[in-house]
Amino acid sequence: MVRGKTQMKRIENAASRQVTFSKRRSGLLKKAFELSVLCDAEVALIIFSPRGKVFEFSSSSINKTIERYQSKAKGLGISKRGVPENEQHHLEGETVDLAKKIELLEVSKRYCRRLLGECLDSCSIEELQQIENELEQSLSNIRIQKNHLCKGHIEQLKEQERILGEENAKLRGKCGLQPPQPSTKHQSVPYVEISEVETELFIGPPERRTVRYLSET
Repeated sequence: MVRGKTQMKRIENAASRQVTFSKRRSGLLKKAFELSVLCDAEVALIIFSPRGKVFEFSSSSINKTIERYQSKAKGLGISKRGVPENEQHHLEGETVDLAKKIELLEVSKRYCRRLLGECLDSCSIEELQQIENELEQSLSNIRIQKNHLCKGHIEQLKEQERILGEENAKLRGKCGLQPPQPSTKHQSVPYVEISEVETELFIGPPERRTVRYLSET
């Protein structure tokens, strides 16, 4: 079956749009990686999702690649040959914004690594105390959410137990059976007399002993 040609327009369905974005993003990142490995090329790729989430790939360093591009563009005079001046300023502004966002992502990445217990050698006592307080607050929030979910799960189980009890009572009523009686906790324990034969060697009939044991009911 021949695959139809995809129309180049915005996908209206949000779920389909998200699935397409995820698949094509993975394919684009894979192609960028293959190009950098197979051809020994310096590749930098930055993708912003519709929700503003950043996905990036770089064969070396994105910042270095951007700086190299800027210096190369100035050396070739790209702005004078093909790109209008106002558009060039716009591109330069976007480049600066992207560099700032990348720097913020790097700071956030280092901070997350500290929360995971890495790169703590350069932290001061105040920074370590702040990280500890934030971790304790996060654990407290996690416990609260966990308790909330457990309570909800218990309520659901109780409701299921009630429904099953009602169905059981209806079925027993249709079959003419009495409702189950509550089991008594304390029951009489019968005693049974048995004879135990000694295994030691002696002369004479075996001695009979009366022992009591708890019978299984």
